[in-house]
Amino acid sequence: MTALPTRSLEAWRYTDLRPLDAMSFAEAPAASIPGDLPDIGVPRLVFVNGRFDAAASSALMFAHDFATVTEESDLPLALINAQHAQDGLTLEIPAGVDAGVVLLISYANGGALHPRHRVSLGAGATLTLLEVIKGEGVYWHNPVTDIVLAQGARLAHYRLQNESREAFHLATIRVGAAADAAYESFTAVMGAKLSRAEFHVELSGAKAHTHVNAAQLLGDSQHGDFTSVVRHKAPDCSSRQTVKSVLSDAARGVFQGRIEVDRVAQKTDGYQMSQALLLSPAAEMDIKPELQIFADDVKCSHGATIGALDEEQVFYLRSRGIPEDTARAMLIRAFLTEALEPVTHAGAHALFEAAIETWWTGK
Repeated sequence: MTALPTRSLEAWRYTDLRPLDAMSFAEAPAASIPGDLPDIGVPRLVFVNGRFDAAASSALMFAHDFATVTEESDLPLALINAQHAQDGLTLEIPAGVDAGVVLLISYANGGALHPRHRVSLGAGATLTLLEVIKGEGVYWHNPVTDIVLAQGARLAHYRLQNESREAFHLATIRVGAAADAAYESFTAVMGAKLSRAEFHVELSGAKAHTHVNAAQLLGDSQHGDFTSVVRHKAPDCSSRQTVKSVLSDAARGVFQGRIEVDRVAQKTDGYQMSQALLLSPAAEMDIKPELQIFADDVKCSHGATIGALDEEQVFYLRSRGIPEDTARAMLIRAFLTEALEPVTHAGAHALFEAAIETWWTGK
C-alpha cells in the first residue's frame, strides 16, 4: 500500500498526517442512514460508508464497483484511493443538455472509505452538482472526483464538508476544462478533526475559466487544509482562487494556492486571495501562494490578509446601542456572507446558510 504523505513533501509541509497514520481502519461497515438527510427537491444520490444506497436515493445512476483502478498520477492519496476504490458516481451529461441540479450526499459512521466519482459534461452541457458530506464517529473519508468538461460546458460544484469532528477527510478533486468551458466551485470546510481539500484544475483549451472558492470555519483543535493548483495550458484563460477563513480556539487553517502558466498560455489572467479572521490568540493560519509563469503576456497576482476583527467597526456598532457580542457576530456573518456569494442556487444557498448558522451558534 502507498504510504501516507509526510511533511517532508513540500505539498504537505503544513499538514501532519501522523494522527491518521497511527490509527487502524477496517473496511467501512454496512450502516443505516439518519432520517435528516437534506432534500431540496432535486434528484438525490446517496452514498453510505462509500457505497451507493439506492433506497435512500431519489434518482438512478450509473455506478461502478471497482475491481481494479489505474492511477497515473503521483498523488499519494489518489494512489491509495485506487488501491482500495469502492463504489463511485458516474454522471455523463450529453452535449447541449442542461441537467439542472443533482444532490450528492455522502454519509459515514466508521471504517475507511475510498469512493471514486466521475463527472463528464459534453460540449455545451451544464450542471450544478451539490455535495453534502456528513458523518458520525471516527472514520477516514478519502474520495477522489475526476471531472471532464468538453468545449463550452459549464459546471457549478458546491461542497458542504460537515463531517464528524472525530473524522479524517482527505479529498482530491481533479478537473480538465476544454476551450470556453467553465468550472465554478465553492467548498465550505466545517467538519472533521483533520481535513484537506486538494483541487487540481487544468485549463487545456483557449478561453477556459475557473473560480475555486472556499470558506473554512474551524474551532477547537480542528485542522483544515485547502490546497489548489490551477494549470494554464492554453491562451486567453482566466482563474480565480478565493479562500476566507474564520478560526477560533486552537484551530489551524492552511491555504496553499498555485498558478502555473505554460509558455503557450499567453494572455493568462490569474488571481488568488486569502482572507482570515483569527478569533483567538491560539488560532493559526498558514498561507503559501505560488506563481510559476513561463509566458510573458500575463496578468497574475495574489494577496493575503490575516487579522482579528476591526475594533473600530466593533466600536461603531456599540455606539449605536448594539451589544459587543452581537456586534462581533454581525461582522463575522458579514464576512461569511460575502464568501457565500458564488453559491447562486437558492436551495444550495439555504443549506450553506443553515450550516453556518449552526456553526456560529455553537461558538
